[in-house]
Amino acid sequence: MLGSSQMDNSHLQLDQPLDVEAGRLRGLLTARKAIPAFLTLRFAFQSLGVVYGDLGTSPLYVFHSIFPDGFDDREDLMGALALITYALFLLPLLKYTMIVMRANDNGEGGSFALYSLICRHVKINTIPNQHPTDRALTTYHRYHADAKPLASRTKRWLEENYYGSRLLVLLVLFGTSMLIGDGILTPAMSVLSSVGGLELNDTNISKDWVVTIACIILVALFSVQRFGTSKVGWLFAPAVFVWLLSIGSIGIYNIIKHDHGVLQAFLNPVYIVRYVMRNKKRSWVSLGGVLLSITGTEALYADVGHFSTSAVQIAFGGYVFPCLLASYVGQAAYLAKHPDDVSQAFYKSIPGPVYWPVFVIATIVAIIASQATISATFSIVKQSVALGCFPRVKVIYTSTQHLGQVYIPEINWILMVLCIIITAGFQGTVQIGNAYGIAVVALMLVTTILMGLVMLLVWRTRLIWIVIFVSVYLVVELALLSSMLFKFEQGGWAPLAIGAVFLLVMYSWHYGTLKKHEIELQNKLPMDWILHLAGRYESMRVPGIGFIYSELAHGVPSIFSHFMTHIPAMHTVVVFVCIKYLPVNTVPNEERFLFRQIGGQEYRLYRCVVRYGYRDLHKRDEKFEDNLLENLAQYIRFHTTLETSEEGSGSQLSETSVFARAMESQITGGSDSIVSVESERSIEMTSLQSSSLPQDISASQHVRFALPQQEPSEAESVLTFLNEAKYHGVVHILGDVVVRARHDSSWLKKFAVDYMYAFLRRFCRENSAILNIPHETLFNVGQVYYV
Repeated sequence: MLGSSQMDNSHLQLDQPLDVEAGRLRGLLTARKAIPAFLTLRFAFQSLGVVYGDLGTSPLYVFHSIFPDGFDDREDLMGALALITYALFLLPLLKYTMIVMRANDNGEGGSFALYSLICRHVKINTIPNQHPTDRALTTYHRYHADAKPLASRTKRWLEENYYGSRLLVLLVLFGTSMLIGDGILTPAMSVLSSVGGLELNDTNISKDWVVTIACIILVALFSVQRFGTSKVGWLFAPAVFVWLLSIGSIGIYNIIKHDHGVLQAFLNPVYIVRYVMRNKKRSWVSLGGVLLSITGTEALYADVGHFSTSAVQIAFGGYVFPCLLASYVGQAAYLAKHPDDVSQAFYKSIPGPVYWPVFVIATIVAIIASQATISATFSIVKQSVALGCFPRVKVIYTSTQHLGQVYIPEINWILMVLCIIITAGFQGTVQIGNAYGIAVVALMLVTTILMGLVMLLVWRTRLIWIVIFVSVYLVVELALLSSMLFKFEQGGWAPLAIGAVFLLVMYSWHYGTLKKHEIELQNKLPMDWILHLAGRYESMRVPGIGFIYSELAHGVPSIFSHFMTHIPAMHTVVVFVCIKYLPVNTVPNEERFLFRQIGGQEYRLYRCVVRYGYRDLHKRDEKFEDNLLENLAQYIRFHTTLETSEEGSGSQLSETSVFARAMESQITGGSDSIVSVESERSIEMTSLQSSSLPQDISASQHVRFALPQQEPSEAESVLTFLNEAKYHGVVHILGDVVVRARHDSSWLKKFAVDYMYAFLRRFCRENSAILNIPHETLFNVGQVYYV
């Protein structure tokens, strides 16, 4: 195994120009336009059908979950109502809508969005291939504020302590696994609770029939996910709008008709104190039922990437929150007069003439309720795949207007199967509700801890406000969690079991990915090796272009030396391609490609770093090969023009060339020169004319470059040579690296690498499928590494 310390030192100088070039690129980009007001309102309406279905259906089962055996005193009802209103105010409204929403990563939410914000301010090496140039991205959005002493100490501890950074990753993965568990339990809970109304009004319908109908509805629900969030939102939003309006109106009707005195419990802590003092342990256990009134809150933040922050805030504060409050207060008013109906408080409180219309809407909206956590699961899995924390799966973009709207087929069908198993296994809402609550509150705790770090390290908030935020919400959420743990044997174990499986999958994949990257760093070769090989053995160059893919941003990957050992020849043009995902939600197309020339023009060796954010994935219609070659051609043109201008030609340069010359003047050394080119600039594609090219080449076979009328002869010759190489063919060389644990490794490491990672790697998507590489141009180089 080759060491890497000497190679790293020898190429320290090669990376210096990249710092200069990437830092200058920000000045060329225009600011993003604000979302128009009409579009925000449209998103707000659509969000009703995707984000708020879960929160909106909580009134179906909350009071029954708080009082499963009924209540004897009206004061208990008042205390429960006060707890519900406080929970709605403190968590969905204050914590998430007003505070956590501000920590979105360019419009993307979820635990990985918070993690990416922290990674951009703390040098945590859990994501491979980080480089100082990444911080020059316009989407990096680092906050610049005076460092507080506690923030500096925490930052140093996370950067220098191995276990500190690993603990942070483990915390994020745990939160992700809880959200996936929530995505399994929410559909089962909401659909089963709504269909249960059939059993209430028709004694001939047994529980088995209710479960069967619920499973059929679940299959239909997951089947429509492939149409995308936007279409599903337009389909579901009117129903949720009518539903919220109905439960709000029924709530107001019940308040007026039955007992308007329950309004005294509205945010009155006195009733909470009396309730706790009178019921002791029973009141503590009933907090689990109170928790069900705020289920779906985490999805509110995770789904923000499907719409916009302002749209989600407007929809909740202006419409959802008032309707929910009216519904809960109205049910309490009804129960004050009819305490024996607590098991079916919602359906019993509906006026007779509108019962069946409301029941139909309730069933429809209960199906829709699952959409919030399903969409949130798609978002969080997409983020974790890009950051190397989840096996590669197929991600389908379902909207051309909003990149956050995605569909993942494999995850969709896994969720469906597990959801049906949960529904058929528990057959009741009480046990599912217990499991549901633990998943929700555990995820809330993770968000609170990560938000505390964001406030400390990113926002540099005053310590007093951080202490207030973290202490208040830790106390509230730990109290809710402790009450749910009383019901561990009655279904509470389910989310922990589901979360443990997904946590094992994600951490094994993340661990194996890091070990694979470390071993590639240790086995890389210096650039002098390939320069010597290319210059000495010119006869070894065969016509064509070779793309060598690796995770290395510098140095020669070992797969290429392995390739040369068995096939001692290289293409006339060789491009080392490093595709890396960064802890940002997206990388603008103008900043995606960074090129570097290796050696002189005569070597025809280049390096390309292609950068993506966790919201950027390759689409099926994206011509990655053509984009890369077009950008390479522009790089050659700029680089040659820049060299010509430095020789005193006196020609007038374009604005871009002037920019490139300004960057080059600050480059202090190294044999590589770099310039970034725009990958989606509107260019008139023209074919190169050269007598050396065969006459039967069609225009579609040419590399389509945009050249000025007076192109320097050197650039023209290089581009013509590149075009001819393209005609002879392009080969994509990928490494098929197998990672295994050494014989002297611990059993835990052997299990993680030899079994879990190997199993996941066998069934996940190949890199060639992610990159959309044609099978006929693919060349895999197999290697086995022992870590």
